[in-house]
Amino acid sequence: MDLIVAVYNITENFPKSEIYGLTSQMRRCSVSIPSNIAEGRRRGSKKDYRQFLIMAYASGAELETQIEITKRLLFGKEFDYAKVDSLLDEVMRILNKITNALNS
Repeated sequence: MDLIVAVYNITENFPKSEIYGLTSQMRRCSVSIPSNIAEGRRRGSKKDYRQFLIMAYASGAELETQIEITKRLLFGKEFDYAKVDSLLDEVMRILNKITNALNS
């Protein structure tokens, strides 16, 4: 949830021309991560849970790419990306660890 807040804070300062572009896409990706985790957990089977964790991880990878794009385009040049980078890294490591644990 902290990652979502950080992404919303970053995208708040993006150019208005990006409202339907990177702003929207980044926000949807960030919200998709915990949403997929929650849905998979409630499905009731280990197989479904693992599949939804993989989808959450894929959304995280998508968000990683979009953050890199915004850094290169200098959309949030006054924003410190350290927090969002750190949160995303933590989320990705946790997802990877849980997914691997479900494999065994």
